[in-house]
Amino acid sequence: MKRDSGYSTTAEQQKQEEKLWDAMRITACVLGTGLLIFTALVNSVSGYVQNIWDTLGHFWQTSWLKFYYLFEGKEWTIFLLGAALVPGLAFWGFNGILMVADVTGKPTFITRYRIQLGKNDPVDTKKLRQAIYTALCNQFFVSLPMLVPMFYVMKWRGNTFSKELPTFHWFLVELSIFTLIEEILFYYTHRFVHLPLLYKHIHKKHHEWTAPIGVVSIYAHPVEHILSNTLPVMTGPMIMGSHIVSIAVWFSLALITTSISHCGYHLPFLPSPEFHDFHHFKFNQCYGVLGVLDYLHGTDTVFRQSKAYQRHRVLLSLTPLSESIPEAPRRAE
Repeated sequence: MKRDSGYSTTAEQQKQEEKLWDAMRITACVLGTGLLIFTALVNSVSGYVQNIWDTLGHFWQTSWLKFYYLFEGKEWTIFLLGAALVPGLAFWGFNGILMVADVTGKPTFITRYRIQLGKNDPVDTKKLRQAIYTALCNQFFVSLPMLVPMFYVMKWRGNTFSKELPTFHWFLVELSIFTLIEEILFYYTHRFVHLPLLYKHIHKKHHEWTAPIGVVSIYAHPVEHILSNTLPVMTGPMIMGSHIVSIAVWFSLALITTSISHCGYHLPFLPSPEFHDFHHFKFNQCYGVLGVLDYLHGTDTVFRQSKAYQRHRVLLSLTPLSESIPEAPRRAE
Protein backbone atom coordinates (compact mmCIF):
# COMPACT_ATOMS: atom_id res chain seq x y z
CA MET A 1 0.00 0.00 0.00
CA LYS A 2 2.79 2.38 0.89
CA ARG A 3 4.53 1.57 -2.38
CA ASP A 4 1.36 2.30 -4.38
CA SER A 5 1.00 5.57 -2.48
CA GLY A 6 4.55 6.51 -3.43
CA TYR A 7 3.91 5.80 -7.12
CA SER A 8 0.68 7.80 -6.91
CA THR A 9 2.48 10.79 -5.40
CA THR A 10 5.18 10.66 -8.08
CA ALA A 11 2.56 10.43 -10.83
CA GLU A 12 0.69 13.41 -9.37
CA GLN A 13 3.90 15.43 -9.21
CA GLN A 14 4.66 14.59 -12.84
CA LYS A 15 1.16 15.63 -13.86
CA GLN A 16 1.54 18.92 -11.96
CA GLU A 17 4.90 19.58 -13.64
CA GLU A 18 3.44 18.82 -17.07
CA LYS A 19 0.50 21.09 -16.33
CA LEU A 20 2.87 23.89 -15.25
CA TRP A 21 4.98 23.58 -18.42
CA ASP A 22 1.85 23.50 -20.58
CA ALA A 23 0.61 26.64 -18.84
CA MET A 24 3.97 28.38 -19.39
CA ARG A 25 3.92 27.48 -23.10
CA ILE A 26 0.38 28.80 -23.40
CA THR A 27 1.45 31.92 -21.49
CA ALA A 28 4.29 32.60 -23.94
CA CYS A 29 1.93 32.08 -26.89
CA VAL A 30 -0.84 34.29 -25.48
CA LEU A 31 1.48 37.09 -24.39
CA GLY A 32 3.37 37.03 -27.69
CA THR A 33 0.16 37.13 -29.70
CA GLY A 34 -1.23 39.81 -27.41
CA LEU A 35 1.87 41.95 -27.93
CA LEU A 36 1.57 41.69 -31.73
CA ILE A 37 -2.14 42.56 -31.64
CA PHE A 38 -1.56 45.42 -29.22
CA THR A 39 1.24 46.81 -31.38
CA ALA A 40 -1.00 46.64 -34.46
CA LEU A 41 -3.77 48.47 -32.59
CA VAL A 42 -1.29 51.07 -31.39
CA ASN A 43 -0.18 51.72 -34.97
CA SER A 44 -3.76 52.20 -36.15
CA VAL A 45 -5.35 54.00 -33.21
CA SER A 46 -2.42 56.18 -32.23
CA GLY A 47 -2.20 57.89 -35.63
CA TYR A 48 -4.69 60.51 -34.58
CA VAL A 49 -2.98 60.97 -31.22
CA GLN A 50 0.35 61.25 -33.03
CA ASN A 51 -0.97 64.27 -34.95
CA ILE A 52 -1.76 65.97 -31.64
CA TRP A 53 1.62 64.89 -30.29
CA ASP A 54 3.36 66.34 -33.36
CA THR A 55 1.59 69.63 -32.78
CA LEU A 56 2.93 69.72 -29.25
CA GLY A 57 6.20 68.06 -30.27
CA HIS A 58 8.10 71.30 -30.68
CA PHE A 59 7.01 72.43 -27.21
CA TRP A 60 8.08 69.15 -25.54
CA GLN A 61 11.34 68.98 -27.46
CA THR A 62 12.21 72.59 -26.61
CA SER A 63 11.30 72.04 -22.95
CA TRP A 64 13.46 68.91 -22.78
CA LEU A 65 16.45 70.73 -24.27
CA LYS A 66 16.02 73.60 -21.80
CA PHE A 67 15.95 71.08 -18.95
CA TYR A 68 18.97 69.25 -20.39
CA TYR A 69 21.08 72.38 -20.69
CA LEU A 70 19.88 73.71 -17.31
CA PHE A 71 21.78 70.84 -15.74
CA GLU A 72 24.59 71.17 -18.28
CA GLY A 73 24.01 67.69 -19.59
CA LYS A 74 25.05 66.08 -16.30
CA GLU A 75 23.70 62.61 -16.88
CA TRP A 76 23.69 61.34 -13.29
CA THR A 77 21.77 64.41 -12.07
CA ILE A 78 19.26 64.13 -14.92
CA PHE A 79 18.87 60.38 -14.29
CA LEU A 80 18.36 60.89 -10.56
CA LEU A 81 15.69 63.54 -11.14
CA GLY A 82 13.87 61.47 -13.77
CA ALA A 83 14.11 58.02 -12.19
CA ALA A 84 13.82 58.96 -8.51
CA LEU A 85 12.50 62.47 -7.81
CA VAL A 86 9.66 62.68 -10.34
CA PRO A 87 8.25 59.18 -9.54
CA GLY A 88 8.71 59.84 -5.81
CA LEU A 89 6.72 63.06 -6.00
CA ALA A 90 4.01 61.29 -8.00
CA PHE A 91 3.81 58.51 -5.41
CA TRP A 92 3.68 60.69 -2.31
CA GLY A 93 1.46 63.34 -3.93
CA PHE A 94 -1.15 60.73 -4.86
CA ASN A 95 -0.90 58.84 -1.57
CA GLY A 96 -0.94 62.07 0.43
CA ILE A 97 -4.49 62.70 -0.80
CA LEU A 98 -5.51 59.13 0.00
CA MET A 99 -3.98 59.27 3.50
CA VAL A 100 -6.04 62.34 4.35
CA ALA A 101 -9.16 60.32 3.51
CA ASP A 102 -7.84 57.27 5.39
CA VAL A 103 -7.16 59.23 8.58
CA THR A 104 -10.02 61.76 8.63
CA GLY A 105 -12.74 59.91 6.72
CA LYS A 106 -13.07 62.98 4.51
CA PRO A 107 -13.84 63.90 1.82
CA THR A 108 -16.77 61.49 1.65
CA PHE A 109 -16.44 61.61 -2.14
CA ILE A 110 -13.47 59.27 -1.67
CA THR A 111 -14.42 57.25 1.42
CA ARG A 112 -17.87 56.25 0.12
CA TYR A 113 -16.07 54.11 -2.46
CA ARG A 114 -14.36 51.93 0.15
CA ILE A 115 -14.10 48.28 -1.00
CA GLN A 116 -13.92 46.46 2.35
CA LEU A 117 -16.67 48.23 4.26
CA GLY A 118 -15.90 48.93 7.91
CA LYS A 119 -12.13 48.43 7.46
CA ASN A 120 -9.64 51.31 7.95
CA ASP A 121 -12.50 53.58 8.94
CA PRO A 122 -10.46 55.36 10.15
CA VAL A 123 -7.07 53.77 9.61
CA ASP A 124 -4.93 52.79 12.61
CA THR A 125 -2.49 55.72 12.80
CA LYS A 126 0.18 53.61 14.50
CA LYS A 127 0.09 51.09 11.66
CA LEU A 128 0.05 53.95 9.16
CA ARG A 129 3.19 55.54 10.65
CA GLN A 130 4.96 52.17 10.45
CA ALA A 131 3.88 51.76 6.83
CA ILE A 132 5.17 55.24 5.92
CA TYR A 133 8.48 54.59 7.69
CA THR A 134 8.97 51.26 5.90
CA ALA A 135 8.00 52.75 2.52
CA LEU A 136 10.53 55.58 2.94
CA CYS A 137 13.25 53.13 4.00
CA ASN A 138 12.58 51.01 0.93
CA GLN A 139 12.74 54.03 -1.34
CA PHE A 140 15.94 55.52 0.11
CA PHE A 141 17.89 52.40 1.11
CA VAL A 142 16.75 49.87 -1.52
CA SER A 143 15.32 51.55 -4.64
CA LEU A 144 17.80 54.45 -4.72
CA PRO A 145 20.96 52.27 -4.53
CA MET A 146 19.48 50.02 -7.25
CA LEU A 147 19.41 53.03 -9.58
CA VAL A 148 23.22 53.12 -9.56
CA PRO A 149 23.76 49.90 -11.58
CA MET A 150 20.72 50.81 -13.70
CA PHE A 151 22.36 54.15 -14.54
CA TYR A 152 25.48 52.44 -15.87
CA VAL A 153 23.40 49.97 -17.88
CA MET A 154 21.43 52.83 -19.43
CA LYS A 155 24.61 54.82 -20.06
CA TRP A 156 26.08 51.78 -21.82
CA ARG A 157 22.95 51.47 -23.98
CA GLY A 158 23.67 55.01 -25.17
CA ASN A 159 20.18 56.41 -25.87
CA THR A 160 18.89 57.34 -22.42
CA PHE A 161 20.24 60.88 -22.43
CA SER A 162 19.67 61.67 -26.11
CA LYS A 163 18.80 65.26 -26.91
CA GLU A 164 15.99 63.98 -29.13
CA LEU A 165 12.83 62.70 -27.47
CA PRO A 166 11.29 59.37 -28.56
CA THR A 167 8.25 59.45 -30.85
CA PHE A 168 4.81 58.91 -29.38
CA HIS A 169 4.43 55.63 -31.33
CA TRP A 170 7.67 54.29 -29.92
CA PHE A 171 6.76 55.30 -26.38
CA LEU A 172 3.48 53.36 -26.66
CA VAL A 173 5.33 50.29 -27.93
CA GLU A 174 7.76 50.58 -25.03
CA LEU A 175 4.90 50.99 -22.57
CA SER A 176 3.24 47.79 -23.80
CA ILE A 177 6.51 45.86 -23.50
CA PHE A 178 7.20 47.28 -20.03
CA THR A 179 3.73 46.17 -18.92
CA LEU A 180 4.14 42.61 -20.22
CA ILE A 181 7.58 42.24 -18.64
CA GLU A 182 6.24 43.55 -15.33
CA GLU A 183 3.31 41.10 -15.46
CA ILE A 184 5.60 38.10 -16.04
CA LEU A 185 8.25 39.02 -13.46
CA PHE A 186 5.82 40.20 -10.81
CA TYR A 187 3.55 37.16 -11.10
CA TYR A 188 6.31 34.57 -10.71
CA THR A 189 8.32 36.44 -8.05
CA HIS A 190 5.07 37.06 -6.16
CA ARG A 191 4.18 33.37 -6.21
CA PHE A 192 7.77 32.61 -5.21
CA VAL A 193 7.53 34.68 -2.01
CA HIS A 194 4.25 32.91 -1.22
CA LEU A 195 6.16 29.65 -0.69
CA PRO A 196 5.68 28.78 3.02
CA LEU A 197 9.27 29.47 4.13
CA LEU A 198 9.60 32.72 2.22
CA TYR A 199 6.10 33.83 3.16
CA LYS A 200 6.84 33.35 6.86
CA HIS A 201 10.11 35.30 6.83
CA ILE A 202 9.58 37.80 3.98
CA HIS A 203 6.14 38.26 2.41
CA LYS A 204 4.06 38.04 5.58
CA LYS A 205 5.04 41.63 6.38
CA HIS A 206 3.18 42.93 3.32
CA HIS A 207 0.11 40.84 4.19
CA GLU A 208 -0.21 42.36 7.65
CA TRP A 209 -2.67 44.61 5.83
CA THR A 210 -5.63 42.39 4.86
CA ALA A 211 -7.42 45.60 3.88
CA PRO A 212 -4.62 47.60 2.23
CA ILE A 213 -4.19 51.33 1.67
CA GLY A 214 -2.18 53.10 -1.04
CA VAL A 215 1.14 53.53 0.77
CA VAL A 216 1.16 49.79 1.60
CA SER A 217 2.03 49.13 -2.06
CA ILE A 218 5.72 49.42 -1.11
CA TYR A 219 5.33 48.33 2.53
CA ALA A 220 7.42 45.18 2.24
CA HIS A 221 10.52 43.32 3.40
CA PRO A 222 13.62 44.68 1.57
CA VAL A 223 14.15 41.35 -0.24
CA GLU A 224 10.58 41.41 -1.54
CA HIS A 225 10.93 45.06 -2.48
CA ILE A 226 13.89 44.12 -4.69
CA LEU A 227 12.38 40.98 -6.22
CA SER A 228 8.72 41.95 -6.71
CA ASN A 229 8.48 45.73 -6.55
CA THR A 230 11.64 47.09 -8.16
CA LEU A 231 13.14 44.58 -10.63
CA PRO A 232 9.90 43.95 -12.59
CA VAL A 233 9.58 47.70 -13.20
CA MET A 234 13.27 48.39 -13.92
CA THR A 235 13.87 45.47 -16.28
CA GLY A 236 11.80 46.73 -19.22
CA PRO A 237 13.60 50.07 -19.64
CA MET A 238 17.01 48.36 -19.30
CA ILE A 239 16.12 45.82 -22.02
CA MET A 240 14.75 48.53 -24.32
CA GLY A 241 17.47 51.12 -23.60
CA SER A 242 14.77 53.71 -23.00
CA HIS A 243 15.03 57.49 -22.86
CA ILE A 244 15.06 59.04 -19.39
CA VAL A 245 11.75 60.79 -20.10
CA SER A 246 10.14 57.42 -20.90
CA ILE A 247 11.63 56.00 -17.71
CA ALA A 248 10.29 58.88 -15.62
CA VAL A 249 6.78 58.46 -17.05
CA TRP A 250 6.84 54.64 -16.69
CA PHE A 251 8.13 54.68 -13.10
CA SER A 252 5.50 57.28 -12.17
CA LEU A 253 2.70 55.29 -13.81
CA ALA A 254 3.87 52.06 -12.15
CA LEU A 255 3.89 53.67 -8.69
CA ILE A 256 0.49 55.30 -9.15
CA THR A 257 -1.16 52.15 -10.54
CA THR A 258 0.18 49.97 -7.71
CA SER A 259 -1.07 52.60 -5.26
CA ILE A 260 -4.50 52.42 -6.89
CA SER A 261 -4.39 48.60 -6.63
CA HIS A 262 -3.73 48.88 -2.89
CA CYS A 263 -5.73 52.02 -2.05
CA GLY A 264 -8.87 50.24 -0.83
CA TYR A 265 -11.20 52.54 -2.79
CA HIS A 266 -12.90 51.70 -6.09
CA LEU A 267 -12.99 55.26 -7.39
CA PRO A 268 -14.82 56.44 -10.52
CA PHE A 269 -12.89 56.50 -13.82
CA LEU A 270 -9.77 54.88 -12.35
CA PRO A 271 -8.52 51.30 -12.88
CA SER A 272 -10.29 48.75 -10.69
CA PRO A 273 -8.40 47.75 -7.51
CA GLU A 274 -10.74 44.80 -6.83
CA PHE A 275 -8.29 42.21 -8.22
CA HIS A 276 -5.37 42.91 -5.89
CA ASP A 277 -7.61 43.86 -2.96
CA PHE A 278 -9.04 40.34 -3.24
CA HIS A 279 -5.50 38.96 -3.04
CA HIS A 280 -4.98 40.69 0.31
CA PHE A 281 -8.35 39.39 1.46
CA LYS A 282 -7.84 35.74 0.38
CA PHE A 283 -4.00 35.46 0.15
CA ASN A 284 -3.85 32.62 -2.43
CA GLN A 285 -5.65 34.29 -5.35
CA CYS A 286 -4.81 37.01 -7.89
CA TYR A 287 -1.01 37.11 -7.85
CA GLY A 288 -0.45 39.15 -11.02
CA VAL A 289 -1.02 42.68 -12.29
CA LEU A 290 -3.07 42.22 -15.46
CA GLY A 291 -4.63 38.90 -14.50
CA VAL A 292 -3.51 37.09 -17.67
CA LEU A 293 -1.16 34.70 -15.90
CA ASP A 294 -3.63 34.13 -13.08
CA TYR A 295 -6.16 33.00 -15.66
CA LEU A 296 -3.66 30.69 -17.37
CA HIS A 297 -2.44 29.19 -14.10
CA GLY A 298 -5.90 28.96 -12.53
CA THR A 299 -5.05 31.23 -9.60
CA ASP A 300 -8.15 33.37 -10.00
CA THR A 301 -10.89 30.70 -9.86
CA VAL A 302 -12.26 31.78 -6.48
CA PHE A 303 -12.06 35.43 -7.51
CA ARG A 304 -14.09 34.74 -10.66
CA GLN A 305 -16.88 33.26 -8.54
CA SER A 306 -17.00 36.27 -6.21
CA LYS A 307 -18.91 39.53 -6.16
CA ALA A 308 -15.53 41.28 -6.36
CA TYR A 309 -15.12 39.87 -9.87
CA GLN A 310 -18.46 41.38 -10.89
CA ARG A 311 -17.22 44.72 -9.56
CA HIS A 312 -13.85 44.39 -11.30
CA ARG A 313 -14.33 47.04 -13.97
CA VAL A 314 -13.83 50.76 -14.44
CA LEU A 315 -16.60 52.59 -12.59
CA LEU A 316 -18.24 54.98 -15.07
CA SER A 317 -20.87 56.41 -12.71
CA LEU A 318 -20.86 58.06 -9.29
CA THR A 319 -22.73 55.21 -7.59
CA PRO A 320 -20.31 53.01 -5.59
CA LEU A 321 -20.15 49.45 -6.89
CA SER A 322 -20.44 48.24 -3.29
CA GLU A 323 -24.00 49.59 -3.46
CA SER A 324 -24.95 48.45 -6.96
CA ILE A 325 -23.26 45.03 -6.57
CA PRO A 326 -23.27 44.41 -2.78
CA GLU A 327 -21.89 41.32 -1.08
CA ALA A 328 -24.43 38.60 -0.45
CA PRO A 329 -25.76 38.72 3.14
CA ARG A 330 -24.21 36.14 5.44
CA ARG A 331 -26.40 33.26 6.43
CA ALA A 332 -27.38 33.09 10.06
CA GLU A 333 -25.64 30.23 11.83
